[in-house]
Amino acid sequence: MHTLALRGHTLEVVRRPSAHPRPEAPALVFLHEGLGSIAMWRDFPQRVADATGCEAIVYSRHGYGRSSPLTAPRTPDYMHVEALQILPAVLDALQLRAPILVGHSDGGSIALIHAGGTPAPVRGVVVMAPHLYVEDVALEGIRRTVDAYRTTDLRARLARFHADVDGVFAGWSDIWLHPDFRDWNIEAFVSAIPCPVMAIQGEDDEYATMDQIDRIARLAPDVDLVKLADCRHSPHKDQADAVVEAIASFVARLLDDPH
Repeated sequence: MHTLALRGHTLEVVRRPSAHPRPEAPALVFLHEGLGSIAMWRDFPQRVADATGCEAIVYSRHGYGRSSPLTAPRTPDYMHVEALQILPAVLDALQLRAPILVGHSDGGSIALIHAGGTPAPVRGVVVMAPHLYVEDVALEGIRRTVDAYRTTDLRARLARFHADVDGVFAGWSDIWLHPDFRDWNIEAFVSAIPCPVMAIQGEDDEYATMDQIDRIARLAPDVDLVKLADCRHSPHKDQADAVVEAIASFVARLLDDPH
Protein backbone atom coordinates (compact mmCIF):
# COMPACT_ATOMS: atom_id res chain seq x y z
CA MET A 1 0.00 0.00 0.00
CA HIS A 2 1.23 3.47 -0.82
CA THR A 3 -0.23 6.92 -1.39
CA LEU A 4 -0.37 8.96 -4.55
CA ALA A 5 -0.38 12.76 -4.33
CA LEU A 6 -2.72 14.16 -6.95
CA ARG A 7 -4.29 17.61 -7.34
CA GLY A 8 -3.88 18.51 -3.70
CA HIS A 9 -5.22 15.19 -2.41
CA THR A 10 -3.73 11.83 -1.51
CA LEU A 11 -5.10 8.56 -2.83
CA GLU A 12 -4.36 5.16 -1.32
CA VAL A 13 -3.08 2.73 -3.95
CA VAL A 14 -2.08 -0.92 -3.92
CA ARG A 15 -0.37 -2.92 -6.68
CA ARG A 16 -0.85 -6.68 -6.65
CA PRO A 17 1.26 -8.77 -9.02
CA SER A 18 -0.12 -11.92 -10.54
CA ALA A 19 1.04 -15.27 -9.18
CA HIS A 20 1.24 -16.35 -12.82
CA PRO A 21 2.40 -13.25 -14.71
CA ARG A 22 1.89 -13.15 -18.45
CA PRO A 23 4.62 -11.32 -20.41
CA GLU A 24 3.56 -7.95 -21.77
CA ALA A 25 0.12 -8.22 -20.17
CA PRO A 26 -1.56 -4.86 -19.44
CA ALA A 27 -2.46 -3.85 -15.94
CA LEU A 28 -5.96 -4.27 -14.58
CA VAL A 29 -7.18 -1.05 -12.93
CA PHE A 30 -10.04 -1.58 -10.47
CA LEU A 31 -12.61 1.19 -9.97
CA HIS A 32 -14.83 0.73 -6.93
CA GLU A 33 -18.52 1.37 -6.30
CA GLY A 34 -20.15 4.46 -4.79
CA LEU A 35 -19.59 3.22 -1.22
CA GLY A 36 -16.41 1.27 -1.97
CA SER A 37 -12.69 1.39 -1.32
CA ILE A 38 -9.57 -0.72 -1.72
CA ALA A 39 -10.40 -2.78 1.35
CA MET A 40 -13.96 -3.48 0.25
CA TRP A 41 -12.73 -5.34 -2.84
CA ARG A 42 -11.24 -7.91 -0.41
CA ASP A 43 -9.34 -10.62 -2.34
CA PHE A 44 -11.16 -10.18 -5.65
CA PRO A 45 -8.46 -8.14 -7.47
CA GLN A 46 -5.82 -10.68 -6.48
CA ARG A 47 -7.97 -13.55 -7.73
CA VAL A 48 -8.45 -11.82 -11.07
CA ALA A 49 -4.75 -11.01 -11.31
CA ASP A 50 -3.82 -14.64 -10.70
CA ALA A 51 -6.41 -15.89 -13.21
CA THR A 52 -5.38 -13.49 -15.99
CA GLY A 53 -1.63 -13.03 -15.58
CA CYS A 54 -2.13 -9.27 -15.25
CA GLU A 55 -1.06 -7.01 -12.41
CA ALA A 56 -4.00 -5.62 -10.42
CA ILE A 57 -3.90 -1.96 -9.43
CA VAL A 58 -6.53 -0.77 -6.97
CA TYR A 59 -7.07 2.68 -5.52
CA SER A 60 -9.61 4.46 -3.37
CA ARG A 61 -10.98 7.56 -5.04
CA HIS A 62 -10.92 10.95 -3.35
CA GLY A 63 -13.26 10.82 -0.37
CA TYR A 64 -13.16 7.04 0.07
CA GLY A 65 -11.25 4.56 2.19
CA ARG A 66 -8.07 6.11 3.54
CA SER A 67 -7.75 8.63 0.71
CA SER A 68 -8.25 12.32 1.46
CA PRO A 69 -11.80 13.06 2.66
CA LEU A 70 -14.21 15.19 0.68
CA THR A 71 -14.27 18.89 1.54
CA ALA A 72 -17.26 19.90 -0.61
CA PRO A 73 -20.52 18.28 -1.77
CA ARG A 74 -20.45 16.25 -4.96
CA THR A 75 -21.94 17.71 -8.12
CA PRO A 76 -24.01 15.84 -10.75
CA ASP A 77 -20.98 15.56 -13.03
CA TYR A 78 -18.78 13.89 -10.41
CA MET A 79 -18.37 10.65 -12.40
CA HIS A 80 -17.48 12.62 -15.53
CA VAL A 81 -14.82 14.50 -13.56
CA GLU A 82 -13.42 11.22 -12.25
CA ALA A 83 -13.40 9.63 -15.70
CA LEU A 84 -12.17 12.51 -17.82
CA GLN A 85 -9.82 14.32 -15.43
CA ILE A 86 -8.84 12.27 -12.38
CA LEU A 87 -8.46 8.78 -13.87
CA PRO A 88 -6.19 9.99 -16.72
CA ALA A 89 -4.01 11.72 -14.13
CA VAL A 90 -3.88 8.53 -12.01
CA LEU A 91 -2.89 6.43 -15.03
CA ASP A 92 -0.19 8.95 -15.99
CA ALA A 93 1.18 9.09 -12.45
CA LEU A 94 1.39 5.30 -12.32
CA GLN A 95 2.86 5.18 -15.86
CA LEU A 96 0.12 2.90 -17.16
CA ARG A 97 -0.68 2.74 -20.84
CA ALA A 98 -3.64 0.92 -22.38
CA PRO A 99 -4.85 -0.78 -19.18
CA ILE A 100 -7.91 -2.98 -18.81
CA LEU A 101 -10.44 -1.16 -16.63
CA VAL A 102 -12.53 -3.19 -14.19
CA GLY A 103 -15.33 -1.16 -12.64
CA HIS A 104 -18.22 -1.88 -10.30
CA SER A 105 -21.39 0.25 -10.16
CA ASP A 106 -20.22 3.91 -10.11
CA GLY A 107 -16.77 2.60 -10.97
CA GLY A 108 -18.22 0.83 -13.99
CA SER A 109 -19.84 4.05 -15.17
CA ILE A 110 -16.52 5.87 -14.71
CA ALA A 111 -14.76 3.20 -16.77
CA LEU A 112 -17.29 3.56 -19.60
CA ILE A 113 -17.06 7.36 -19.63
CA HIS A 114 -13.26 7.20 -19.68
CA ALA A 115 -13.11 4.63 -22.48
CA GLY A 116 -15.56 6.56 -24.65
CA GLY A 117 -14.58 10.10 -23.74
CA THR A 118 -10.79 10.31 -23.74
CA PRO A 119 -8.12 9.69 -26.38
CA ALA A 120 -6.12 7.58 -23.92
CA PRO A 121 -5.88 3.99 -25.16
CA VAL A 122 -7.79 1.34 -23.22
CA ARG A 123 -7.26 -2.34 -24.01
CA GLY A 124 -10.65 -3.42 -22.71
CA VAL A 125 -13.36 -2.63 -20.16
CA VAL A 126 -15.09 -4.92 -17.68
CA VAL A 127 -18.10 -3.44 -15.92
CA MET A 128 -20.19 -5.01 -13.18
CA ALA A 129 -23.63 -3.52 -12.47
CA PRO A 130 -22.84 -0.21 -14.20
CA HIS A 131 -25.28 2.68 -14.53
CA LEU A 132 -25.93 4.36 -17.89
CA TYR A 133 -28.90 6.37 -16.70
CA VAL A 134 -30.96 6.84 -13.55
CA GLU A 135 -33.73 4.30 -13.04
CA ASP A 136 -36.54 4.51 -10.50
CA VAL A 137 -35.39 1.20 -9.04
CA ALA A 138 -31.99 2.75 -8.29
CA LEU A 139 -33.53 5.64 -6.41
CA GLU A 140 -35.81 3.30 -4.49
CA GLY A 141 -32.83 1.14 -3.54
CA ILE A 142 -30.82 4.15 -2.41
CA ARG A 143 -33.70 5.38 -0.24
CA ARG A 144 -33.86 1.97 1.42
CA THR A 145 -30.10 2.09 2.00
CA VAL A 146 -30.37 5.57 3.54
CA ASP A 147 -32.97 4.21 5.94
CA ALA A 148 -30.73 1.25 6.78
CA TYR A 149 -27.78 3.60 7.40
CA ARG A 150 -29.89 5.47 9.96
CA THR A 151 -31.54 2.50 11.66
CA THR A 152 -29.24 -0.54 11.42
CA ASP A 153 -25.56 -1.39 11.86
CA LEU A 154 -24.78 -0.43 8.24
CA ARG A 155 -22.92 2.70 9.33
CA ALA A 156 -20.73 0.70 11.72
CA ARG A 157 -19.98 -1.89 9.06
CA LEU A 158 -19.00 0.73 6.50
CA ALA A 159 -16.90 2.61 9.06
CA ARG A 160 -14.42 -0.28 9.06
CA PHE A 161 -13.50 0.65 5.49
CA HIS A 162 -13.60 4.47 5.46
CA ALA A 163 -11.85 7.17 7.47
CA ASP A 164 -14.82 9.50 6.91
CA VAL A 165 -17.81 7.17 6.68
CA ASP A 166 -20.45 9.91 6.95
CA GLY A 167 -18.77 11.88 4.18
CA VAL A 168 -18.66 8.80 1.97
CA PHE A 169 -22.30 7.98 2.53
CA ALA A 170 -23.60 11.52 2.10
CA GLY A 171 -21.41 12.03 -0.96
CA TRP A 172 -23.08 9.04 -2.60
CA SER A 173 -26.69 9.22 -1.44
CA ASP A 174 -27.17 12.99 -1.51
CA ILE A 175 -26.15 13.43 -5.14
CA TRP A 176 -27.98 10.37 -6.45
CA LEU A 177 -31.18 11.57 -4.78
CA HIS A 178 -30.74 15.20 -5.84
CA PRO A 179 -33.33 16.38 -8.41
CA ASP A 180 -30.55 17.69 -10.68
CA PHE A 181 -29.13 14.18 -11.01
CA ARG A 182 -32.33 12.68 -12.44
CA ASP A 183 -31.31 13.41 -16.06
CA TRP A 184 -27.77 12.04 -15.71
CA ASN A 185 -26.95 9.83 -18.72
CA ILE A 186 -23.74 8.45 -20.26
CA GLU A 187 -25.07 6.66 -23.34
CA ALA A 188 -23.24 9.03 -25.70
CA PHE A 189 -19.92 7.95 -24.16
CA VAL A 190 -20.79 4.26 -24.43
CA SER A 191 -21.55 4.59 -28.14
CA ALA A 192 -18.05 6.03 -28.66
CA ILE A 193 -16.13 3.20 -26.96
CA PRO A 194 -13.70 1.64 -29.46
CA CYS A 195 -12.44 -1.27 -27.35
CA PRO A 196 -14.11 -4.55 -26.32
CA VAL A 197 -16.42 -4.45 -23.31
CA MET A 198 -17.64 -7.16 -20.95
CA ALA A 199 -20.77 -6.18 -19.02
CA ILE A 200 -21.84 -8.29 -16.02
CA GLN A 201 -25.03 -7.94 -14.03
CA GLY A 202 -27.03 -9.95 -11.54
CA GLU A 203 -30.63 -10.83 -12.25
CA ASP A 204 -31.54 -9.75 -8.71
CA ASP A 205 -29.77 -6.37 -8.80
CA GLU A 206 -31.56 -4.15 -6.28
CA TYR A 207 -30.33 -0.92 -7.90
CA ALA A 208 -30.89 -1.56 -11.61
CA THR A 209 -32.68 -3.53 -14.29
CA MET A 210 -30.98 -5.60 -16.95
CA ASP A 211 -31.69 -2.77 -19.40
CA GLN A 212 -28.49 -1.10 -18.21
CA ILE A 213 -26.18 -3.69 -19.77
CA ASP A 214 -28.56 -4.47 -22.64
CA ARG A 215 -28.11 -0.84 -23.69
CA ILE A 216 -24.35 -1.27 -23.65
CA ALA A 217 -24.73 -4.17 -26.09
CA ARG A 218 -26.87 -2.03 -28.39
CA LEU A 219 -24.59 1.00 -28.26
CA ALA A 220 -21.01 -0.32 -28.31
CA PRO A 221 -19.54 -2.39 -31.17
CA ASP A 222 -17.91 -5.27 -29.25
CA VAL A 223 -19.74 -6.35 -26.09
CA ASP A 224 -19.92 -9.62 -24.17
CA LEU A 225 -22.87 -9.82 -21.77
CA VAL A 226 -22.86 -11.97 -18.65
CA LYS A 227 -26.19 -12.25 -16.81
CA LEU A 228 -26.00 -14.08 -13.49
CA ALA A 229 -28.81 -15.77 -11.58
CA ASP A 230 -28.93 -15.61 -7.78
CA CYS A 231 -26.90 -12.41 -7.90
CA ARG A 232 -27.57 -8.90 -6.63
CA HIS A 233 -25.69 -5.61 -7.14
CA SER A 234 -22.22 -7.01 -6.35
CA PRO A 235 -21.50 -9.86 -8.78
CA HIS A 236 -17.89 -10.13 -7.61
CA LYS A 237 -19.20 -11.01 -4.14
CA ASP A 238 -22.39 -12.93 -4.90
CA GLN A 239 -20.99 -14.98 -7.80
CA ALA A 240 -17.23 -14.53 -7.41
CA ASP A 241 -16.15 -17.76 -9.11
CA ALA A 242 -18.32 -17.13 -12.17
CA VAL A 243 -17.13 -13.53 -12.44
CA VAL A 244 -13.44 -14.44 -12.15
CA GLU A 245 -13.89 -17.09 -14.82
CA ALA A 246 -15.71 -14.69 -17.13
CA ILE A 247 -13.09 -11.97 -16.76
CA ALA A 248 -10.26 -14.45 -17.30
CA SER A 249 -11.88 -15.62 -20.55
CA PHE A 250 -12.42 -12.03 -21.70
CA VAL A 251 -8.83 -11.00 -20.92
CA ALA A 252 -7.47 -14.10 -22.67
CA ARG A 253 -9.42 -13.10 -25.79
CA LEU A 254 -7.96 -9.61 -25.65
CA LEU A 255 -4.39 -10.80 -25.18
CA ASP A 256 -4.60 -13.55 -27.80
CA ASP A 257 -6.03 -11.19 -30.42
CA PRO A 258 -3.10 -9.99 -32.59
CA HIS A 259 -5.00 -6.78 -33.32
